[in-house]
This record gives sequence, C-alpha cells and structure tokens, in this order.
Amino acid sequence: MEEQLWQLSNPIVGIAIVVATFILFYVVSWISNRASTSVEDLYATKGGVGPVTNGLAMASTYMSIATFLGVTALILQLQVPFVILWIQFILAIPLITIIYGTSLRRMGAFSPTHFVRDRYGKTASIIAALWMILVCLMYALGQMIGIAVTFETLLGIPYLTGLLIGGFIIVGYVTIGGMSGATNNAAIQMVIIALMFIIPLGAIMKAMGSTGWYFPPLFYADMVPAMLEAMPSFFDYQYNTKWYFALIPAFTLGALGLPHLAMRVYTASSLKSARSAMIWFALALGIVFASTYTMGFAGVYFEQSTGTIIGEADADKITIILNLVYNPEWVTALVIAGAISAGLSTISGNLLAIGALISQDIVTTLKPNLTNKAKLRLGYVSIFAGGVASVLLAIDPPAFLIVSILWAFGLAGSTNAPLIIMGVWWKEANRYGAIAASLGAGIIYVVVSPFVFPNIVVSGHALTDSMGISGGMLAVPLSFLILIVVSYITNRIPALRNEAETKEVHGLIERIHGWSDINPKRYNSTVGAFIITFISAVVVIWAIMPWNL
Repeated sequence: MEEQLWQLSNPIVGIAIVVATFILFYVVSWISNRASTSVEDLYATKGGVGPVTNGLAMASTYMSIATFLGVTALILQLQVPFVILWIQFILAIPLITIIYGTSLRRMGAFSPTHFVRDRYGKTASIIAALWMILVCLMYALGQMIGIAVTFETLLGIPYLTGLLIGGFIIVGYVTIGGMSGATNNAAIQMVIIALMFIIPLGAIMKAMGSTGWYFPPLFYADMVPAMLEAMPSFFDYQYNTKWYFALIPAFTLGALGLPHLAMRVYTASSLKSARSAMIWFALALGIVFASTYTMGFAGVYFEQSTGTIIGEADADKITIILNLVYNPEWVTALVIAGAISAGLSTISGNLLAIGALISQDIVTTLKPNLTNKAKLRLGYVSIFAGGVASVLLAIDPPAFLIVSILWAFGLAGSTNAPLIIMGVWWKEANRYGAIAASLGAGIIYVVVSPFVFPNIVVSGHALTDSMGISGGMLAVPLSFLILIVVSYITNRIPALRNEAETKEVHGLIERIHGWSDINPKRYNSTVGAFIITFISAVVVIWAIMPWNL
C-alpha cells in the first residue's frame, strides 16, 4: 500500500485549540507561582497541595506524551506481552509512598537526592544528583520528541521546526510556574488527557464494530474474536519467563528512583493527604493506562483488518492515525491537545526535578551560604537550562520516542533506588557502599546499553536491550549487592567508621520512621541484608546467562 501522509488537512481548528490550552496553562502558572518567595515555594509549594489535586497531578506527571504516542507504537511490536510491562508502571507511585515516600516526607525534602545527602554525605549526593539529571533529561527527551511529532502533525511543518516552537514555549511555561503552577496545571491536564483520549477512542471502537465502545478501558474484549481472526498470534506470550521477570528490576524498581515522581509526595499537605492522593492517582492512571492498551489493540486490529501498513517512522502516531481515519478532524485536534497536555505535565515534573537537582543538590551543597534570593534565581535558571538541554538532545532522537523514557527507568533503578530503599530501611548502609553502588552499577548499565557500545549488550535482542530491560536486570540487583557488601565490610574497619556520624545517621532513620527513641536493633537486620544480597547475586548471575528469547 502506498505510504500516506498522516496529518490534519486543515490545521486551523487544531491550532486554535492548542493555543487556547497554552494560554490557559500560562495563566494558571503565573497565578499559582506569583507569590513564590523561596525555594520551598518553588519546589514543594510549602507542602500545601490537597489529595485530589495531588493525585491527579501525580497521574498526569507519570502519564507523559508516550501514553498517546510511543506506548501505542510499542504495543504494535509487543502485542499482549505489553500488558505485563504496563503493570510495572502502575505500581510505581503507590510503592514510592509505601516504601519511602512518607518517611522522607517527614524530612521536608525537595527530592530523593536531599535524603541521599543527609544519609550518605555530600559526595554520594552529588554523584546521585548527576545521574538523576541524566535520567530526567532522557525522560524529558522523550516528551520533547513527542511534542515535535504532534506539532509536525498539527501544522504540517518539519520535525525540527515543531521541536523548536513547541519546546521553547513549554520551557517558558514550566519556568514561570514552578511546582505550584505545575501541580495545578497537571491536575487540569489530567482531566484533559482522560477526556481527549477515552471519548475519541470510544468512537473509534464503535466504528470498528465494538459493542463495548462506551467503556474502552475494559469492554474492548468483545473484539477479541475479531482480533483472533485478523491476527491469531496477538495473544501469544512470545517471550520466556526471564524476560517478564526482568521487567521488575528495570521498571518497577527503576520507577522508585525517578525524582520527579517522588517530588509529588513532598508537595502533599500531610502524610495522610499523601496516602489519600494514591487513591486518586490509581483511579486516574488505571483508567487511562487501560485505555492506552485498548488504543494499541485497536491499532493492531486496524493494520491487520485493513491491510494498512504503518511504517516505523509513523508508529508513534498510531493514536492520531486512528482518529484521522475514524473521527472528524476537529476530534483529532482535541486528541493532539490532549497529547500536548500529557507531554507538558511530564516535562514540568522533569524540569522541576532538574532545577532542584542542580540548584539544591549540587550548587547549594557546594556553596551552602547562598542567600535565599540567589537560590531562587538559581532554581529558575536551572529549570530553563534543563529545558534547553532536552530540546537540543531531541534534535537527533532515537528511532521511536519511548526508548529514551524506558531506558531512564533502568538507570534510575541502578543508581538511585537502592540507595534510598536501603538507606531508609537498613542502618548499616553507608557512604562507601552508596558511592560504590551508584558509580559501579550506573556505569555498567550505561556500558551494556546499545546506545553507547552497540557490541556490548546483555540479551542480544534489540528491543529488549534498547528499552533497558536486560541492562536493568543486571545493574539494579548489582547495585543492591555492591551497596550491602561494601557497607558491611567498611563498617567493620575501625579507620573508616565514624561513631558520631553513625549515631547521627541512626537518629535520622529513627526520626523519619516516626520514632522518638533510638533502638540499635531497629532497622538493622543482618539476616534481611543477607537475603537481599543472596537474591541479588542469583539475579545477576541469571542476567548474564544466555537469554534465549
């Protein structure tokens, strides 16, 4: 079939809708952040966000433009195994809250790296912050790619032009809004995302003959017989057990290290509010995530039943393509506005995290005597610089946008998550173990990435390696292993053990768990550490064995 040009034939309505949404977001940003006078205001809104707003903002921040674009392209390649992968993402923020979010919330921290600094010292926190800046840039990169693709489709302009126009408009909007503007906008964007994704999807399903079109997240099941006829292999679990297990360290544990997700917990007005926000987060995210799979399902069915070949270059546009085929163009324009909203919310979270990492976790650590005014100005500059960097990186992007986002999960899991998890729950974790784990596992994760050294990979399966699945299965447990072993050994070398520092760390751990006294046996289990070490060693060995997918 001849290749088609998938874009709006009359972009006027789409432009008007997108301009209106941008005006709305800029106004909300300015109103929300105009009273910010400190870094606490800029990054944590003084912890004054209610559970509904925060839950919707969490879901919106996590959703990303990949929900509209890159994820559906991934479903075209993976089919039903994608469901198992998708489940890992849904677990992220509830696990952050349960495992360490509420504990760190008691510290009033801006980011997880703030905890790393207080727990392990300056050197460890700067190393962790540098890794997290790379994670946030890679995550934001995927959003910028998606924004450029949507502007390309909306306006019929070249990718680079769309990137520059969309990118710098977004960077300005995030910079002036701070966390307060980003949070309020993200809640609004979550509503836009849900409406602009699910309602048009229902119309697509109805046009395809589905009787369950009125609730796409679940009732697409009536199309299963038609899918089996069009593509009998769609529901085959094409990979072995090892592949599915690898999703846990790469994406579930990886998500625990993402700073822009954890920052949302710190904006809550109370610990109770942070926990309540999880309900709204799970509800909003679950409905849209389930609908995303339905959209991918519909995309595969469209390809198989009509004979239309959607090439690799257009795979990211499957949501837009289905709307162009089955819905009026003004509906597609609304979908594009929803996609841009999804990208905006996630970019906001990432740029704010970059700002906090640069200004609070690096510069302020090295120069603690900066005035509040200087810190605030530095924060705005850092946010803007992070946005510019993500735009520049997106000029020559990966083949499809989801790769950079998923790869970031594994890097966060290798360099950040073990430091926080063990730091919260095991008193023996120390700065030597933290530095060795973050540097060692992080470097190994990068080395086995096909983007850096194409010939040094773990599984040998292109998609698995590029998504960071195989690298995460190797590097994440290795990070836990290094952290525990190095900490245990160095704690028993008198020359390396500082008793005053140890007592201070023990007090910190007790305090963030809500205890008023210090019990040496509490959070100090050698047996628990041994079990984690043993499991990690087994997984590392399994990861380097042949994958045979």
